[in-house]
Amino acid sequence: TMLRSEGRILTTHAGSLPRRESLIAMLVKSSRGEDVDRAAMLREIEISTRYVVQKQLEAGIDVGNNGEQSRESFFTYVQHRMTGFGGRSERPIMRDLVRYQSFSKLIAPMLQRSMVDLLHAPKAIGEVEYRDCAAVDLECADTLRILADQPGKFAEPFMTAPSPGIIASAMLNEYYENYEKYVIAVAKALHTEYEYIVSKGFVLQVDCPDLAMERHTSYADRPLADFLEYVELNIAAMNRALHGIAPDRVRMHVCWGNYQAPHDLDVPLAQILPLLYRANVGALVLEAANPRHQHEYRCFKEFPLPDHMSLVTGVIDTKTNYVEHYEVVADRLERAANAIGDPRRVMAGTDCGFETSAGLGEVAEEIVWEKLRAMRAGADLASQRLFH
Repeated sequence: TMLRSEGRILTTHAGSLPRRESLIAMLVKSSRGEDVDRAAMLREIEISTRYVVQKQLEAGIDVGNNGEQSRESFFTYVQHRMTGFGGRSERPIMRDLVRYQSFSKLIAPMLQRSMVDLLHAPKAIGEVEYRDCAAVDLECADTLRILADQPGKFAEPFMTAPSPGIIASAMLNEYYENYEKYVIAVAKALHTEYEYIVSKGFVLQVDCPDLAMERHTSYADRPLADFLEYVELNIAAMNRALHGIAPDRVRMHVCWGNYQAPHDLDVPLAQILPLLYRANVGALVLEAANPRHQHEYRCFKEFPLPDHMSLVTGVIDTKTNYVEHYEVVADRLERAANAIGDPRRVMAGTDCGFETSAGLGEVAEEIVWEKLRAMRAGADLASQRLFH
């Protein structure tokens, strides 16, 4: 079973960590289908992964990972592991990014950066199937080998994978009869990857921005009821992909979009939380540090966390370069523990990844490690207060 915070609050994060610039350049090229020197790229991934593993251990992360260094982004990498993807999606832009003209002008230069473009991912143009396990095997084996070389050890390693819903929503459908058939095909393909990751001893984290962010993206002009139906469908598809996998080896990350913006169209957690509880997972990883979602720990009073679930609560914002004070981190953890009623079921986490797509980090690399250190210090302080 997944570790719980027995006697002290454990720390983790949501997955992606900063990549070296030389690696970003290669991943951006690869995502566009351009030729990349594979041996050179594998060397870069190795150096980058060793670095982020060491930095996590130094910062006091208990449940850590490979920082997604070998992936071009948190979901478009599946184009290299599955059949059926090609061309280019024209995805609707998050509504809060274009709602205020002056804000659109302010962020325009940022969008000129060299990065993997998640708004124009490949689309489904054929049968989506999982090719073979070569790539996931390499990623798992490399991660385990690098972890074994470290003098320090994580209490437990995790590995991320996207939800069927985010792939089916962001890699648009031009092949299947309807969305439902498409998302189920993606779920069947993902089952292979999910099962493989868990079989290698990792906690699996399924990344599900579809369950929140799509409200102000592809569902921006539709009634809430339609969106909630879509959430139910996506959770059912994910549960199919998780078939046969013990829920206590899986955690689910839900987010409202890891980008700096007003976020004033974000669907409230209270509207989706009861549906999230239907997922066959042992933990939820939720944003709770940023100014839009900090108050939502209260939702757990109204909708109590099911007994078998834990909460990884965001205590670090991944969109600003403020370094959170450890007292603030401790306060956030105590509020979450009090709302849930059991500190053992709470873990400290980050709101989202720090570089969900290669080149798209909004926090400076050195500051990422400072933030993780602040999380550790805050978790230690909260542990003293909650367990003694």
